[in-house]
Amino acid sequence: MIESTVDDRGVAEIVMDNPPVNALPVKGWFDLASALHDAGADPAVRAVVLRAGGRGFNAGVDIKELQAATGFAALVGVNKGCAAAFAAVYDCPVPVVAAVQGFCLGGGIGLVGNADVIVASDDATFGLPEVDRGALGAATHLARLVPQHKMRAMMYTSATATAAELHAFGSVLRVVPREELRAAAFAVAHDIAAKDPAVIRAAKESLNGIDPWDPKRSYRFEQGFTFELNLTGVADKVRDDFGR
Repeated sequence: MIESTVDDRGVAEIVMDNPPVNALPVKGWFDLASALHDAGADPAVRAVVLRAGGRGFNAGVDIKELQAATGFAALVGVNKGCAAAFAAVYDCPVPVVAAVQGFCLGGGIGLVGNADVIVASDDATFGLPEVDRGALGAATHLARLVPQHKMRAMMYTSATATAAELHAFGSVLRVVPREELRAAAFAVAHDIAAKDPAVIRAAKESLNGIDPWDPKRSYRFEQGFTFELNLTGVADKVRDDFGR
């Protein structure tokens, strides 16, 4: 589900591959967080490329896992797992380059919004269909990708934005044909890896330190409303209606 390798130039490649749509279960989110932690802890690693196999980058959490579970253990687990994975991207001591193809939804926005650099294929779309799932969250990260009012409209309507739109906003560095995506991401990562590693690690830490808000605290605040919707039964009804 999560594979990690390091090339001879110090670029770690972390690949999510969970067919059919790369919706990750609880374990998948924690495994992804562990892979990112391990990459950042390796002194030989100078940059990370985070990408996915299959049709799309990430479709968020595994809704079927939540529907099949009894009680709230799976809900708590997936929320903790998402928080851990998003934080692992943000806190990774080296820059993380996200390579996004196809759909990037829900939890995918959390990963990409915390990445340092984003390269996308020309068929990539980005969105937060959370209100259709009876949940909230990752508006924190969408607000790092699009302007405030665009983010609000996308949240309320579950609309998506294209890679071209995000490129125009400046959040996506490059838009390329899908067959060129991996090479484009590695070109950026290798450019970073060629710099002095101590300086790059210091730069990552310093840039996190001057962020206008803490995305980890902000996301956990959002998650409180997801728990509320579940405890009141609203989320189950919305998910069941969505599944019909």
